[in-house]
Amino acid sequence: MKGIYLLVVEVEKDIECRVGRLEVIKFNKGLYIYVGSSQSNIEKRVKRHLSKNKKLYWHIDYLLESPFVRVKEALYNDHLSKEWECRIASLIYGEKVPRFGSSDCKCDSHLIKVEENFLDNMKRYFRRLNIEWSGNNGCI
Repeated sequence: MKGIYLLVVEVEKDIECRVGRLEVIKFNKGLYIYVGSSQSNIEKRVKRHLSKNKKLYWHIDYLLESPFVRVKEALYNDHLSKEWECRIASLIYGEKVPRFGSSDCKCDSHLIKVEENFLDNMKRYFRRLNIEWSGNNGCI
């Protein structure tokens, strides 16, 4: 199953971490939404991101290595094509982490720091656009 997925990521305290070829990035405590896509198997991709035993490859893998970072929720939509990855990222309002997760496109970022109440508002907003998300706490 291919499509778009969202990881709801909580950073429990201010941290700094090196992210692939990007410089060291400071992540402030709070809630972040990561927008990704999978062209073959969303479930396998998200489970890989959630795993602690993996080779660091995608930007999100580096962030998730921190003991102060956890995935609160994983959501997916298997009806959206890859082109929607950038559209979804652009629709999420918040503080974009420059160049994070967007090395293969022209987006500013695919990781956005959002307000704590953002998730409920986001689901309602996308529902109005006829975009539904499936998933549950921490895993698909």
